[in-house]
Amino acid sequence: MKKLIPTTAIAALLLGALPAAQADTLKMECNVSGPMKPYCEYVKQRFEYETQHKLEFLEMPAASDEKLSIYQQIFAAKDGNAVDVLSVDVIWVGLLDKHLLDLTDKVKDLEPHFFPNNWKNNIVDGRIKGVPNNVDAGMMYYRKDLLEKYKEQPPKTWEELTRIATKIQQAERGAGQKNFWGFVFQGKAYEGLGCDVLEWVASYNGGNFVDPQGNITINNPKAAKGLNMAASWVGTIAPKGVLGYQEEESRAVFQNGDALFMRNWPYAYLLTQADSSPVKGKVGVMPIPKGGDDGIHAATLGGWQWAVSAYSKNPDAAVKLVRILADEKTQKTKFMVTGEAPARVAAYADPDVQAKAPHLAQFKDVFANAVPRPSTPTRSQFPKVSKVMFNAGYDVLSGRSTGEKAVAEVEERLKRIKGREWK
Repeated sequence: MKKLIPTTAIAALLLGALPAAQADTLKMECNVSGPMKPYCEYVKQRFEYETQHKLEFLEMPAASDEKLSIYQQIFAAKDGNAVDVLSVDVIWVGLLDKHLLDLTDKVKDLEPHFFPNNWKNNIVDGRIKGVPNNVDAGMMYYRKDLLEKYKEQPPKTWEELTRIATKIQQAERGAGQKNFWGFVFQGKAYEGLGCDVLEWVASYNGGNFVDPQGNITINNPKAAKGLNMAASWVGTIAPKGVLGYQEEESRAVFQNGDALFMRNWPYAYLLTQADSSPVKGKVGVMPIPKGGDDGIHAATLGGWQWAVSAYSKNPDAAVKLVRILADEKTQKTKFMVTGEAPARVAAYADPDVQAKAPHLAQFKDVFANAVPRPSTPTRSQFPKVSKVMFNAGYDVLSGRSTGEKAVAEVEERLKRIKGREWK
């Protein structure tokens, strides 16, 4: 005699086999134990309410090189359980291309809402591999009170900045501020210097080392001129110690009231306006200066993107999460929590965003025209390219090389790295 399966059991089996009845658990990178906690919790609440899926967080180191190393280990193992949605540096898209899900058909409708160069940076061989999270671009900070005191206007060119910095540095030291400097920036041999170097070169119309088609373009007189100009600052308007400065060392000097100009990223603005800041209310921001009257304002593009692991076991749910992360409400929330500049253009017209950081409205055009590092065309070889860029800049700044010698050597090194083609 056959055993009959109860009707309720059959129903349960059938329902259990339907994908719609399953709630997936996704893992997203978000440091919920730190200052990002309110943002992480906002995303979790929205995602779980709108999709009925669950969301867990993966905490990562703050240092981008450490984070990249961990992701490369996860991807090498093709681990589909480690992370579904991850935050990717603007320079990693080409490097991690084969490990990132193709989002083209899922997110291409979002393109009009973002800064064009930021969006294009996420396209590899015609495929969209990420959606902008926040945008960064190099900015020049200056002391409004000191320019007014000495009857100067914010400089439009590097030549003007050099003149004004020399004049005011000398005057302030004569007035008793012996440790006052005209200009601080990132001069240590690391990725941050590579960003500064790109700005110096591009501002003189010297290109960006490798063009979007993968051609090596660095060996030209205009690029050399930009490097030589930067070298002239070290020991004159910038301390020799700038050769060891990263972002925070630069900010410490400027925020303490000991520098007239500072090159940094947007995050520094809100910190300079803190109640404890000696320069609160005295700081202005302006575009990175041009290289002479016929140069351009060239701010290096920075920022982070949201991407989906190609090994995710829940790609459809992960795409839904990315679309939530990319919408205007979420981007505004992240800005209000972290101060990071939103990647969505419409956020810059938001009254709350304008009230918290009025300077961001001035940089809408800067973000729109920011110069990307040559990471996408050089793909997995960009880390080597980047090292060549910042080491060449360091050699010129430290007096070991000249702009002319450096650009010729960089060309040869990049040719060896490229071989027949960028891989």
